[in-house]
Amino acid sequence: MHNFLDFEKPIAELEGKIEELRHLSGNDDEVNIADEVARLQDKLTKLLQSTYGRLTPWQKTQVARHPDRPHFVEYIKFLFDDFTPLAGDRLYGEDEAIIGGLARLRGRSVMVIGHEKGRDTETRVKHNFGMAKPEGYRKAIRLMRMAERFNIPVVTLVDTAGAFPGADAEARGQSEAIARSIETCLDIKVPLVSVIIGEGGSGGAIALATANTVLMLENSIYSVISPEGCASILWRSGEEAKTAAEALRLTAQDLQQLGVIDEIVEEPLGGAQREPQNACKMVGDAIEKALIELSDLEGGVLKARRRDKFLDMGRQGLN
Repeated sequence: MHNFLDFEKPIAELEGKIEELRHLSGNDDEVNIADEVARLQDKLTKLLQSTYGRLTPWQKTQVARHPDRPHFVEYIKFLFDDFTPLAGDRLYGEDEAIIGGLARLRGRSVMVIGHEKGRDTETRVKHNFGMAKPEGYRKAIRLMRMAERFNIPVVTLVDTAGAFPGADAEARGQSEAIARSIETCLDIKVPLVSVIIGEGGSGGAIALATANTVLMLENSIYSVISPEGCASILWRSGEEAKTAAEALRLTAQDLQQLGVIDEIVEEPLGGAQREPQNACKMVGDAIEKALIELSDLEGGVLKARRRDKFLDMGRQGLN
């Protein structure tokens, strides 16, 4: 069963009718039922195309947070082979909001690092809803440096509302850990490819997304603050989240136009949540293409281009 968002109610009703008809069998009208199912299926496809072809920024925010959207663990399952998790920051402890390790992407050795939000109550608590603490970012730093030592490309999958804002995280140096992670992204001399697979929130996201190539799924979001957080600051009301989402320009299409990201990865019709395995394949194709383009570049060139890319955003500003 799919979980449907508010704006997907017409889609839910049509899919319900199709399922009812498919359960009717063993009577003389079976052929007519099959024809009706085909007609409704065609109508459903057109409805999905029209609905997802004109999503508002707030609706894209809802899709990016969809409970059925593939998370890091699904990408590991469907896209990477021989994944070997590497835990701990060697300073404080393990943070399961960020998972990382060695793997193979279509025969190519990579260091893959990403946020994991969790799927149900138990796993969400375990992974702290994908909001990392300092030890999570310091683990990411350790793994990126390890990849550099063995000349292995780094792939990061970003999906977080932001870094954990708790007092214990602040006491252990949250802002310093994020800054060091960004610094490491800018400094390593191996290819670094990042994909925003769901929600890219604030410094918690950019700590892993300061990459040579930044990809973004078409229905994902990437912003300095959540729409709700922005609304609470500017309008003192979370009810203005829709307005904030418009103003933040957080969609993949806006960010590509601004030059913040490099490429948009298409999703299956109706969003990645409808066909998780196919969505993972599309992401894999885009990562593979990016790694091939970066593979012939010398380490110093990779580092220089990456640094210049992000420094230019500050020098020239965003139009």
